[in-house]
Amino acid sequence: MVNLPSGIDIQELIDDLRIVSWEASNVFHYYSRILKDSNSKCNILKNDNIEDPVTEADLEVNDLIIDRISRKYKNINWEILSEENVKISSKNHKTNSDWGWVLDPLDGTRDFMQGTSNYAMHLALNYRFKPLLGIVLIPEKEELWIGFGDNVWCEKKDGSKIYPNLSNNESLKNMVLVTSKNHRNQTLNNLIEKINFNKTIKMGSIGCKIASILRGESDIYISLSMPGRSSPKDWDFAAPHAILKAGGGVITNLYNQELTYGKLNFEQSGIIIASNNVKNHQRICLSIREVIEKHQIYPFNSS
Repeated sequence: MVNLPSGIDIQELIDDLRIVSWEASNVFHYYSRILKDSNSKCNILKNDNIEDPVTEADLEVNDLIIDRISRKYKNINWEILSEENVKISSKNHKTNSDWGWVLDPLDGTRDFMQGTSNYAMHLALNYRFKPLLGIVLIPEKEELWIGFGDNVWCEKKDGSKIYPNLSNNESLKNMVLVTSKNHRNQTLNNLIEKINFNKTIKMGSIGCKIASILRGESDIYISLSMPGRSSPKDWDFAAPHAILKAGGGVITNLYNQELTYGKLNFEQSGIIIASNNVKNHQRICLSIREVIEKHQIYPFNSS
């Protein structure tokens, strides 16, 4: 196990993250109540980008998390990469530090605006560009998923805990796919159709999708970005990556290579696969590659 920065106690750190996460949950519930009044939606939107909206909730939770970590751990040599800070600042966010936080204050903003339960807050602590600690908060389910090293659990707001219950499905035809509700493309649709999964569930937020795998409700998630188009970013995957890996699952690219973070553009492009069993994952990746090659679904050479 990697040692945390000098002076950091893991239990104290998790306690601090637990407290601030439930504070963030209260912020989301506050704005969720406002959104129930359709006339108030425009009042909490902070931009006009339909594909990538930013709300008051994004910004308030962003500031809350960053402020709390910065104040409590002001002498620690780590930085915080946040989706919202990247959007509003053109400065170089690249860091040479071994340690770095990766924050998405609101993953699934469109779902949040639509009034669904499928949005989450992601927070990961990366060591040398790989996630060691992950927090995924799902406010509408009152679930706080915490993953550190090889341990993962979910805390409810009343203090009770639930633990991963990953399914044993191993073949693609028996698997339940969880896929995006708002972010789909025809190439991914074609791939899903050719694989012919046992069942498909649609929901927002990568954190919510990965939590569904940990609960045993689904088995696999596929992210597919076309060359030259927008891709998910580090803050979309880092925290979900940490909790799934701690639970015995895995997230890799199509060639079974584990994701790394901290590239200049923060992109996680191409085809990314999350599944319920690290021992079976290589075979799953190979099976999906075979489907893609057989039907010429994805341009490998230009990815």
